[in-house]
Amino acid sequence: MGFSKEKYKAKKVKMKRSSAGIGLFADELIKRNDFIIEYVGDTISLNEANKRGGKYLFEVSPRRFVDGKSRKNIARYINHSCRPNCEVDIVRGRVLVYARCSIKVGDELHYDYGKEYFDDHIKSFGCKCSHCVVKKKA
Repeated sequence: MGFSKEKYKAKKVKMKRSSAGIGLFADELIKRNDFIIEYVGDTISLNEANKRGGKYLFEVSPRRFVDGKSRKNIARYINHSCRPNCEVDIVRGRVLVYARCSIKVGDELHYDYGKEYFDDHIKSFGCKCSHCVVKKKA
C-alpha cells in the first residue's frame, strides 16, 4: 500500500531569512495536524552516515538515516525551536513533517531537533530560535 498523493501533498512554503539564518515559512494557511512537507534525501546505513557526517542526517531507525544535504530538500531549511509549531513522524523510513498547531501565512516553520543534536550543534553557539532570542532580550 503506497502513500496517498492527496494526503501527502506538500503545503506551499518559501525560504527566506530568519533569526537562525535561512528558514522555511508558510506561504498558505496550515491547519493543526496537516501534513506540510517530507524531509528527503539518500537513505543510508549507519556506517555510511558515520563516514559522511554532517548536520543534515535524520535518523529513521537505529541503522538507517536520511541524508538531506541536497538543496533539493527544502525541508532542511526548517530550523530548530524550543517552542516548535511542527513535529516529525517517521513512517516506513520516510520523514514527514506535520503542523502541531495552526500556522499563519508568513510564520516560520520549526521543530525540536532533539537533545543530542541540540547538544552537538546548537548549545555551544546558543539557541537562535525566536523563543530564546526574545528570552535573552528580556
